[in-house]
Amino acid sequence: MSAIRRTSPVLTIGKYAALAFYLIFALFPLYWLVKISITPDKLTYTEGTALWPSEATLSNFSTVIFQTDFLAYFGNSLIVSLGTAAATTLIAAGAGYAFSRFNFGGKRLIIALMLVTQMFPLLMIIAPIYKIVAAMGLLNSLTSLIVVYTAFNVPFATFLMQSFFDGIPKDLEEAAMMDGCTRFQALRKVIFPLTLPGLGATLGFVFTAAWSELLFALMLISRNETMTFPVGLLTFVSKFSVDWGQMMAAGVLALIPSCLFFIFIQRYLVQGLTSGAVKG
Repeated sequence: MSAIRRTSPVLTIGKYAALAFYLIFALFPLYWLVKISITPDKLTYTEGTALWPSEATLSNFSTVIFQTDFLAYFGNSLIVSLGTAAATTLIAAGAGYAFSRFNFGGKRLIIALMLVTQMFPLLMIIAPIYKIVAAMGLLNSLTSLIVVYTAFNVPFATFLMQSFFDGIPKDLEEAAMMDGCTRFQALRKVIFPLTLPGLGATLGFVFTAAWSELLFALMLISRNETMTFPVGLLTFVSKFSVDWGQMMAAGVLALIPSCLFFIFIQRYLVQGLTSGAVKG
């Protein structure tokens, strides 16, 4: 008769204490963001260190929405992030499938070159990219951001999709083709439904990266009407002061698309990130 192992109360308490500490550490910046966003301007500095303001207001949110260009920045970021996520995932899915299923000349070299592109610091290549974008006449356009973000996200997204395709048995495609399907039909009818978790993980990663990117948006965009929200947040910083309440309110509003997007793809995202962790 096997003995039943009982968890020590001290160990259980330690686990929950560690989890609570992690949650507090991870969520405290978000809590502080919300706290400052509802703090009246007159109390921003006098009660800046208080855990909760003595008064609360939504005036910062109304000011950001109705008296600034935040909604335009918001829309620009949404266009860039969705465009980048869609383009990158489409390219990465095709490239990942090719790397997973076919052997061709130069395959190792291409993979090595894709890895090399991830090793360069962004500050070292921002000037050449600026010159290329300027020569193409794409400065101050959302298209330039989509193209640049896609180029930088494709390598990692390709490796992510390749690892997912590697976890799908080739026998499934071969069986479908033996039943009369072409390779494209087998891909569309058999493989594609199985890749939804991987596509969800890739979409989530790329969307988040594009949504929060600042460096290229700051260098390639200078016109107010084409600014994304990370750059637009800088408009709340003047020469002699910072509108902390409005900046934090804009930050809270900027969290909404990311939260809704991840809620929409959550089921696929979790499956995609855990697929391939266990074999057998």
